[in-house]
Amino acid sequence: MASWLPETLFEIVGQGPAPSKDYYQLLVTRFQVIFRWWKISLRSEYRSTKPGETKETHEDFLEKSHLQVQIALIFGSRILDYVFNLCEGKFDFLERLSDSLLLNVISYLDLEDIARLSQTSRRFAKLCTSDELWEQIVRSSCDHITPDMQALAQDMGWRQMYFTNKLQLQRHLRKRKQRQGSQQSSQP
Repeated sequence: MASWLPETLFEIVGQGPAPSKDYYQLLVTRFQVIFRWWKISLRSEYRSTKPGETKETHEDFLEKSHLQVQIALIFGSRILDYVFNLCEGKFDFLERLSDSLLLNVISYLDLEDIARLSQTSRRFAKLCTSDELWEQIVRSSCDHITPDMQALAQDMGWRQMYFTNKLQLQRHLRKRKQRQGSQQSSQP
């Protein structure tokens, strides 16, 4: 399964804790943990300081505490825990799937499950409220979608259309047709 993984498993950049202005990069590849830093200072003794880099295998990283402390200080304990999991081979394959594939899978879930899934991460929140998902859901639950219904869904959003009852939809369609009729009659 590891062969399905991209070369870069995780990357994050950030600035050191105040008052430091130093810049850091953490890169986790399939075989190494790479930690890079750039000293940023107005002091003349640090101006000629070159960027630094430390590379360690996953096994060495799990055993050495110096790099772990640096990562925890700069990026926080959650990032350190995530890097530990990656180094131990605990990958989150679901997060690595493409949006289109995830949308297809999510479209088969019950509404309650979609609501719960949307609360798990920002990515899933975005996917669970996307028009692409709700268009799939509406199309799978309706026998036929007229061009008027499709145009209305483009205006109001597929999710809103799904949760709007039939009487309200008919009213929206009537209003839309009246607006179109009045616009066409006012044009020369």
